Amino acid sequence: MNEISYPILEFDATPEALISPERLITPQDVPEHAVACFFSEVIEKLCQQHGACVVHPLRSEMGVHPVYEMQVDGKRLAIFHPGLGAPLAAGLLEEVIALGCRKFSACGGAGVLDSQIACGHVIVAHSAVRDEGTSYHYLPPSREVQASPRAVAAIEETLRRHRIEYLMGKTWTTDAFYRETSNRVKRRKEEGSLTVEMEAAAFFAVSQFRHVEFGQLLYGGDDVGGEEWDARLWHGQPTTREKLFWLAAEACLTL
Repeated sequence: MNEISYPILEFDATPEALISPERLITPQDVPEHAVACFFSEVIEKLCQQHGACVVHPLRSEMGVHPVYEMQVDGKRLAIFHPGLGAPLAAGLLEEVIALGCRKFSACGGAGVLDSQIACGHVIVAHSAVRDEGTSYHYLPPSREVQASPRAVAAIEETLRRHRIEYLMGKTWTTDAFYRETSNRVKRRKEEGSLTVEMEAAAFFAVSQFRHVEFGQLLYGGDDVGGEEWDARLWHGQPTTREKLFWLAAEACLTL
């Protein structure tokens, strides 16, 4: 018998876990389409100006994680904030799937590994480097995980329709944003990663395991590709953030 050195590599393909979201959550009359939106101020604006309302309150020790619903061009759309970091984002995605949503897009920011990528530039993640822990509980060990090809195609078509310039590439998903060392950034750049964030690999792995569609839109945020970190005031992009949500919503609703 080969000894497995690291617990994170002990993948178990057993479909049923001791605690499964479908045992805890009763399916609801929720939209088939959902956007995981990392921008809390955008969600607040959707509630104030576009009629988004809470249709189901998910709960954790952090408090309530609302799932919202609104109409977009006569179609039902769910919206939820996935939190920060792969474990929470994956858990909330699991619960939204258990509620009944099946087609997803996400919109969020990411650090750029190439300083030439402007703050606010749109990036489509077609795959993610699995430098976090959550995805290894959903898929066998591998270096990367792919986004849903259908979801990526829908995002690309939406961006082309609006004549928005974008980059398509790989993202690096990490659990430790305070450990993005220059050596690791260099290594990720060499293997083709454009950005670094904390959730994409988990999103893509959960969606494959649960057989749902999932694609992710990012915008260039802080710069970790130079000799020193540059925050670039990346949170101060209200127009970009709101626009990215509407693009994610439009792409999701075409799935």
